[in-house]
Amino acid sequence: MLQELRQNPALLKLDLYCKGIRLDENCLVEEDGGRKILRTRAGLGSGLELILPGNLWTNVPVTEKFASHSPYSLHRENGRYMLRWERLDVMPVELAPRPEWYDRSTTTGKPMTQIGTLQGTYLGIYQAKVCEYWTAKPQKSNCKFCSVGLNLGIDDADTKSLDEVMEVVRAARDESGITYVDFNTGHYEGDTYLDILEPFIVRIKKELGLLVGVQTPPHRDLTRYRHLREIGVNRVSFCFEIFDRKLFEEICPGKHAEYGLDHYLEAVRYCATLTHKGPRHEPWVTNGEIIAGLEPPESSIRAIDWITSVGAVPTVCVFRPLIGTDLEHLDPPRTEDMVPVFRRLYEACMEHKLPMGVAPNIHVSLVMLPEECRSLSPNRYPWQSLKLKAMAGVFGWQYGRRLAQHAAT
Repeated sequence: MLQELRQNPALLKLDLYCKGIRLDENCLVEEDGGRKILRTRAGLGSGLELILPGNLWTNVPVTEKFASHSPYSLHRENGRYMLRWERLDVMPVELAPRPEWYDRSTTTGKPMTQIGTLQGTYLGIYQAKVCEYWTAKPQKSNCKFCSVGLNLGIDDADTKSLDEVMEVVRAARDESGITYVDFNTGHYEGDTYLDILEPFIVRIKKELGLLVGVQTPPHRDLTRYRHLREIGVNRVSFCFEIFDRKLFEEICPGKHAEYGLDHYLEAVRYCATLTHKGPRHEPWVTNGEIIAGLEPPESSIRAIDWITSVGAVPTVCVFRPLIGTDLEHLDPPRTEDMVPVFRRLYEACMEHKLPMGVAPNIHVSLVMLPEECRSLSPNRYPWQSLKLKAMAGVFGWQYGRRLAQHAAT
């Protein structure tokens, strides 16, 4: 097992999600330029940001209870960091660098990290107030795995003006080299989430030309996504989390009552048809997001097969029992149960010829990207791999030119 982990960083990334890590007392994460552990991860993670060999970025559980029993530990040796399994060295790792803007405030006095934080190499922003599932009366109806209602006002600001957001986005572009900004919101009465986000999207596209994604509940009027496509949005993601209908109702009571699983799936299907119906210079990807470990692996695989069958790309998180959530008492999934899920993620995307790893400088720490799962599969898909590599080269060149033009203005 240890030798396999040394040879396969993808397996290591997955195993770290499932087991977490213990920090040796000699670790000086922030002093060595690493990122502080924050809970502003859209309610799904709060770990240590590391870079594994192969340039795999990961967010490793540290504060959760299960991590205190992990066989993995991180040690500081001569200013470098070594990952160990029990007492045996696995491999050296790097701390994800903390940018200088993390230590600054906006002109309005808010810490910039309360406006947005890096998640891997992209900027994540939870825009607007807390999801109203957390404030529902007489009883809250939040998703039971989610911690976003515990974050706002602590590591995340509850209000963020357009100017404040633009100030942080510019800092992240100029100092961290981001190419992508991801906006996340919860549920709001009146389906106002897309209205809230549109001014931010328009200004970022006009002034900076960055890639922009939105992750919200599915609007009841699906034609609204045609407009998002037209104004330059590059990604829409719908987090239905669980494909098993009974478990969906139990674990996501607000989503079940307000929208229902069928509307989530229809939003994924509909948006996947918009790929060729917008500006040719703006790529478009639709994601259906699930959390592996909250339902049987076979159900997660069925979800992956359905998502890819309609032309969307699955986003698959590993369940993390976060402190303070309704499911904090549960254990994380076993790695051996997760390997078939993530193997199928890669294979299904390749079989359906879906775009993976094409956009430049997007490394995600909270999930395994489909292309990162290649080494979990015996299948190589050589022609599709060559095509994706060529697409990445062309898009990277075109996008680099666009960014340079915006930076010059």
